[in-house]
Amino acid sequence: MAGSSPFTGKDIEIVMNHQCQEHEPGRSGRRRARSRWWAVGLAGMTGLALTAVVVGVPATGAAGQAFTAADDPPGKPDRSTATDHRNEGKADGKARAKKSKGVPVPCDADKLIAAITLANARGGAVLDLAKGCTYLLTANIDGNGLPIITAPITLNGGKHTTITRAAAADQFRIATVGTGGDLTLNHLTIAGGQTTNAGTDGAGIFVSEGGALTTNHSTVTRNIAGGNGGGIVNNGITRINASTLRHNTAGIVAGGVTSSGALDISKSRIYGNTANAGAGVASSGTVRIEDSSISDNQAQDVVGGILVNGGTAVVTDSGVTSNTAGGAVGGILANVGSQVTLTSVTLAKNVASAGLGGGLAIETGGTAVVADSTIEHNNASLEGGGIYNADELIVRNTKVTGNQADLGGGIYNADTGTLTLFTTKIIKNVAVTDGGGIFNDVGGTVELNTATGTVVVKNRPNNCSGDVPGCPG
Repeated sequence: MAGSSPFTGKDIEIVMNHQCQEHEPGRSGRRRARSRWWAVGLAGMTGLALTAVVVGVPATGAAGQAFTAADDPPGKPDRSTATDHRNEGKADGKARAKKSKGVPVPCDADKLIAAITLANARGGAVLDLAKGCTYLLTANIDGNGLPIITAPITLNGGKHTTITRAAAADQFRIATVGTGGDLTLNHLTIAGGQTTNAGTDGAGIFVSEGGALTTNHSTVTRNIAGGNGGGIVNNGITRINASTLRHNTAGIVAGGVTSSGALDISKSRIYGNTANAGAGVASSGTVRIEDSSISDNQAQDVVGGILVNGGTAVVTDSGVTSNTAGGAVGGILANVGSQVTLTSVTLAKNVASAGLGGGLAIETGGTAVVADSTIEHNNASLEGGGIYNADELIVRNTKVTGNQADLGGGIYNADTGTLTLFTTKIIKNVAVTDGGGIFNDVGGTVELNTATGTVVVKNRPNNCSGDVPGCPG
């Protein structure tokens, strides 16, 4: 990659589907060289007309039944029958209806393939896989190890149940959910998918437009994609519930999961994934992350944790920690056209090794609201150890502490930025050169609203640099 960027000090060009879009940010102040930012695209997103999608709303009919069954913890009654009045009055409590058994699938990959093929033909099924079994896939079926899912199919695993590609087999992803397909995974591990040809996306699971995926108490690990989405590519509806995406790799964007559709992540861990950009999560659609951890992901270039590349992102009661980028943005980037809301989020120990935005960055054309959160101990080599803002950022009841950068240890507000703070504490941040607490570039706007309780104190070498009304200096 060549050129110059406000994020890395060089041009960043990430090509998705052989297309890229150039973005020219506003002219920087005298302390920052004139530069440009190449917009990051995601697999299946360029040139795609995105319609409004409601996150977390399951499909109806048979698909909806599959979601409902999957959401019930094993051993507990099906909620749809637990209150059946025909069972009332039995004193011993055995009246609760039991969940029906699925079709057992012996520990044999060929029999699993046959069972899925039959389920597709019959309009769906619930398949009970063998506990303690590794289904070792050896055959390439149209680029996949399993038949393309075209109906509502639930795969119930158990302790140590794994579906994986054989090490000596041809390269293929594990599964594709086609249009009309609806795949639910319960207590299952998906591993070893490999699609390392340049531009090939989704090594673990690929969800097509019009397809749906739900993972419950499942793991997607050690999948390698040459293009985007080492673990999961979502162009439809995907729900990741009480699951783990770890140690997946993508050659371009999103080692963990990339999405252009509706993505819902709850009570899950996404960690240890690697990619060129957006190593943990990348989204250009609608993403909701709740009660989850995005940690220890590594981008060779930009955005270690979460890349929001257009669309909306809501992150609640979650941690984005210890993610690293070889260039800019260790934690979260709100790129052009993005709306990001963070509530009760901990952004900590993220690192932008050769760029700006250690914890959070808002690019020109993006907006963000941060509330009731903590941004601490993040590091950027250039600007904005805790936060880099080039557009519109509102921060409420949040603590920004212990962050470090060359300029703007706590917050760097660019010449195009508008920063508004309410009841926020900017404390004990460090700048190597200037603006320990806040650095406001010439042309930028900062409103502290000190009457609400905002304080900027104990920062080094000073609390503020530039025009920051109400700052003690």
